[in-house]
Amino acid sequence: MAGPSDSPRRKHKVTVVGSGNWGTTVAKLVAENTREHPDVFEEEVQMWVYEENVVVPSDSPHYDPAVGDAPQKLTSVINKYHENVKYLPKIKLPSNVIANPSLVDAVKDSSILIFNLPHEFIGNVCKQIKGHILPFARGISCIKGVTVTDDKVELICDYIGEILGIYCGALSGANIANEIANELWCETTIAYNTPPCDQRLTNGVNGAHGAGVPVRFPKTKLTPLPEDYPPLDHGEIHKLFDRPYFTVSMVSDVVGVSLAGALKNIVALACGFIEGHGWNATAKTAVMRRGMLETIRFAQEFFPESIQEMTFWESAGWSDMIVSCTSARNWRYSKMAVERGVSLQEIERTELNGQKLQGISTTKEVMSFLRARGREDHYPLFKAVEGIVDGTFEVKDIPMLFRK
Repeated sequence: MAGPSDSPRRKHKVTVVGSGNWGTTVAKLVAENTREHPDVFEEEVQMWVYEENVVVPSDSPHYDPAVGDAPQKLTSVINKYHENVKYLPKIKLPSNVIANPSLVDAVKDSSILIFNLPHEFIGNVCKQIKGHILPFARGISCIKGVTVTDDKVELICDYIGEILGIYCGALSGANIANEIANELWCETTIAYNTPPCDQRLTNGVNGAHGAGVPVRFPKTKLTPLPEDYPPLDHGEIHKLFDRPYFTVSMVSDVVGVSLAGALKNIVALACGFIEGHGWNATAKTAVMRRGMLETIRFAQEFFPESIQEMTFWESAGWSDMIVSCTSARNWRYSKMAVERGVSLQEIERTELNGQKLQGISTTKEVMSFLRARGREDHYPLFKAVEGIVDGTFEVKDIPMLFRK
């Protein structure tokens, strides 16, 4: 009779929660990897799609004259043609990406949940799936940013983990979804600090990564990953995400990766102001340097036990800041505001169709947090950006910050 050791090993099932431009791109590269590593992952990758009706354009290769301009379900179109015609058109998806309109069904029995949707929806999504996921599931958040109140700074991955009772790491970097979908090379950073209950012995040695790395224990009591699943550590996460066109660097500093992804938005606004005023690239790099110093100072002051300064040299740190300060929308629209001589709020109203610039909210939340502790004067660039947004500080006075 076969014993327990003879039973087949289970495999990790993967679900991507979200199917926008970035979510679909991540589903594509992950599905390519589940096919390449059948010993670790189930081949099929579920992708939760918020169901909506779409019209396949007449110039699409998937246009059906018999259907014409009649609306079709987005999930049906994705599963039939293996293309997200609305959010990632002209990109072929692996056939093992399965679009699922049911959130609860999509996450059922998945041991790896990848969250990739606008941050304002994450709370409602987590509440819907709470109690419907494996108790030992683990997550990766691809949602940049943090939630800041006067009382605390909360990482989005921690927020997910606390609601669902699971551990959740974070992915962040200088990543542009359309470029990655077209397999133009870039790199990213994934922060994952394997929970102690998931760490296993290999030849009598603990297989945990990062000797000497500060361990940040989850607040939630976790259910251990069962022994009949493959381990879930840096090696397995790397296998799931790394592609020839998407180089993954694994770190353990979840706090550093998350804070860098949020605070760079403040610096991007400052760089847009600088460029809109007519100053050159050297002025902008001075602002980036000061912005990174204040980012690291913030991280070390409020998370001293968790931060590794080298994290800020990863793609999630300097690389993402450079891209955000030279091409992303916080930079673009703050530059536009100065060039037009109008407020950022006016730019939001006229150019963004009701959408908000994340840099504005991040700036106000961070400065309110600092002001509640009497620390705002220790972050002069952040304070200046808030002043420019509110109309109490002028762009031309930014150089004065560097003389103090």
